[in-house]
Amino acid sequence: MLTVSDFSRLQYLPDPFPEPISFRLYLKRDDELHPSISGNKWRKLKYNLTEAHQSGHDTLLTYGGAYSNHIYAVAAAGREYGFSTIGVIRGEDHRERDTPTLTFAREQGMYLHFISRAQFRNRADAVFREQLRHHFGSFYELPEGGTNDLAVLGTAEIIPEIIQQLGGIPDYVCCPVGTGGTLAGLEKSAPAGTNVLGFSALKGFVPTNHSTAQILTDYHFGGYAKTTPDLLSFIQHFERKTGVRIEQVYTGKMLYGIYDLARNGFFLPDATVVAIHTGGLQGRSPVLDL
Repeated sequence: MLTVSDFSRLQYLPDPFPEPISFRLYLKRDDELHPSISGNKWRKLKYNLTEAHQSGHDTLLTYGGAYSNHIYAVAAAGREYGFSTIGVIRGEDHRERDTPTLTFAREQGMYLHFISRAQFRNRADAVFREQLRHHFGSFYELPEGGTNDLAVLGTAEIIPEIIQQLGGIPDYVCCPVGTGGTLAGLEKSAPAGTNVLGFSALKGFVPTNHSTAQILTDYHFGGYAKTTPDLLSFIQHFERKTGVRIEQVYTGKMLYGIYDLARNGFFLPDATVVAIHTGGLQGRSPVLDL
């Protein structure tokens, strides 16, 4: 049922930052896995889509905000693989004013169901979920951000791919952290000798249940989807030097964090560091193209 490229590219970046670095930096190009279901969203969805198909569901229902990469990806996946899709959207203020993400989701055939922020916070409530099933009928439910056990199976495949491509074990594998599904998969498959670093994109993120990963919480730049002129300038410089497009919500913050750690002597000169490009370019700020 599902088709996608085998491995994403592992791209060596010899001189990506405003200052020289002495370690070896690679970028795992998960942004290239699929044109619209890219990055960690494809990794999280692929086994869920298989399970939905095998269990006889023809409708996917999920949750997200008006700029959500996950909503965007689920809408695209529904169109490509023959599922009806329902997006439960946080914030009634977007009911009459679509964002580009919501416009795309509608174009893919997703039905958008707007609820208040208070309702959204209580979306796990059994009564609310029963109301959804009464209203929409049977559906395969995906959590906000797409992280569940099947999603972690998908993201756990990243490090084995990297090891095969490198022909050895990396010293560090780095990823942005939102709902934590990519980080959980990296932890699940990281061999002894590979350090997993997570860079939180959220302000106030409290690391829990991460026995092996180190989570950096100083690179959120004000919180989820927040940015600063310093971050935007860094991203523009990175893109000019590497030719790789990134965005300011997740991957840009992680790469800035790696740069900051490097200039403060965190990595040994002979270290091999792999950063995961988690996609999300649909959320890229147009300011970056100015």
